[in-house]
Amino acid sequence: MKYIFTLISIFFTLGVFAQQTPAGKKLVQFSGIITDADSNFVVPYVTITNLSNQEQRYGANYKGFFSFVAHPGDVLQFNAIGYGDKTITLPEVIKEEKYTEMVKMKSEIVYLPAVRVYPWATVEEFTKDFLSMKIADDDMEIAKRNLSRESLNGMMRTLPRDGGEISKSNFRMDQERELNRNLVQSNPLLNPFAWGKLMQQIFNGDKSRQLN
Repeated sequence: MKYIFTLISIFFTLGVFAQQTPAGKKLVQFSGIITDADSNFVVPYVTITNLSNQEQRYGANYKGFFSFVAHPGDVLQFNAIGYGDKTITLPEVIKEEKYTEMVKMKSEIVYLPAVRVYPWATVEEFTKDFLSMKIADDDMEIAKRNLSRESLNGMMRTLPRDGGEISKSNFRMDQERELNRNLVQSNPLLNPFAWGKLMQQIFNGDKSRQLN
């Protein structure tokens, strides 16, 4: 009983295949790669429909490669998202049992209508936000505010001294110390000319008192 069921299944399969295969036509292995017509990049996952054989469908892999059995003279349609449909017809006379073709598909440009996005749902909301909007100061006003005496004094009190300022102060002190190194301040008590001038002022003072 098991063998009878197997034979019936085989005969049924052969009958269905005989109905799908036109009489007098041989089978060929149709293979190829699908690429973009402009950039020559592969087009992955393309759907291939055999319009001459009950619209059987096949699929290309992620590298754009396909391979399936067809008949000479079959009309094949290639479909892919973002590309226009491509239809090719296999030659009627193919000497070998395989046929290879490079299929190029043209990218399809779809122009969508322009869409304007408004952040306010109604005119009343726009009016409310516009009236409550705070206008920023221009560059001149910002510069005057930053260079005012109050702003500079506040920065002098709060900002720490940077390395450049300390370096300049130390350099100025070193320069002044180097310039005044050879200057010796004399003691007026050891200067005889100062003592002579002092005595002359004393004598002149006595003479002025005698005249009075």
